[in-house]
Amino acid sequence: MPASIHPLGVRSPGDTEPDEAESHVTEAIHTTREIEALIPHRWPFLLVDRIDEYDADAHRIVGRKAVTATEWFFQGHFPGMPVMPGVLQVEALAQTMAVYVAKQEGFGDKIGLFAGVDECRFKRVVKPGDVLRLEVTMDKLGRRFGRGRAVASVDGEVCCEATLSFVIPDASVLR
Repeated sequence: MPASIHPLGVRSPGDTEPDEAESHVTEAIHTTREIEALIPHRWPFLLVDRIDEYDADAHRIVGRKAVTATEWFFQGHFPGMPVMPGVLQVEALAQTMAVYVAKQEGFGDKIGLFAGVDECRFKRVVKPGDVLRLEVTMDKLGRRFGRGRAVASVDGEVCCEATLSFVIPDASVLR
């Protein structure tokens, strides 16, 4: 009989190792501190808590954002009916993309700026208690331009999807 798994992944002494398919807790590829070492965003505007998956061969990355009731944007959006703004869902996806790009050789010290948000659709309300899964698959990554398909979901249900593109300007533009 398999060992029971505590919802937080805590096992009792004597429990056997769970099968990989049985465990719901995964170790982060990158923690918040490691993300902060890769991209310039900081609290309260850092919208990716951790990176759960990274596959350079598939040009894919998956991040996570736990949406809490104390998020700064819920104070005004909307009082008594908190909804995560769609533009911040798109930003969370863009930050996840930025982590992917920062991990590529030659891009670690570059900053990308939005060039476009295309085919964007919002399909589900995101509210406190939700955990956003932020998946980005890169279509193109050049020296000065990148584009990828981004999908935010909660419990397998798509909340937001878009094609995001960015430019990497000359360093002098940002000074």
